[in-house]
Amino acid sequence: MLQSLRPLLTKILNPLARNLNINPNIVTVISPFVAVIAAYGFANHLLILGTVAILFSGFLDVVDGAVARYHDKASKFGAFLDSTMDRFADAIIYIGIIFGGYCDWFVGILAIHSAICVSYVRARAESQGVDCNVGIAERAVRMIILMIGALIGYFAGDIYFTYIIYILVVLSYFTVAQRILHVWRKLND
Repeated sequence: MLQSLRPLLTKILNPLARNLNINPNIVTVISPFVAVIAAYGFANHLLILGTVAILFSGFLDVVDGAVARYHDKASKFGAFLDSTMDRFADAIIYIGIIFGGYCDWFVGILAIHSAICVSYVRARAESQGVDCNVGIAERAVRMIILMIGALIGYFAGDIYFTYIIYILVVLSYFTVAQRILHVWRKLND
């Protein structure tokens, strides 16, 4: 869904990547630690801190790829590590949200499960040779919705943030269904 922004992001990030000649895997590994800050913020009802930390974690997530591409350091292990760290970050953030009481534990577990399933279905599809970059709620979209929800919760009341989490669970499972249908069509053509 956000793939159309890639040329613009590349244009913005290339100057930064040019000046960051470091191993992109280092940037990748930092991201879950920033997610811990987001979780801390949510667990302690500091929605702005949680939002800013998610934003910074997302920024690191695009910077690592930009550095890897610009300095020709992209690797299969780097892609694997990036995907793995994204799953850690997702779970850590939702654990903070659960501890903060913004949703009950069951909905929080569904949020973690659905986020992991979106990624798993894509990875499994690609292992079968099917490009599976489809669906309305890929990770970047989910993180943007989560940040907007936290800001709405901050200004309008916690209950609105809770509603956003419920919506994210539904959107994530809908994305899983979209991806499964996409793969079924591709493999049965």
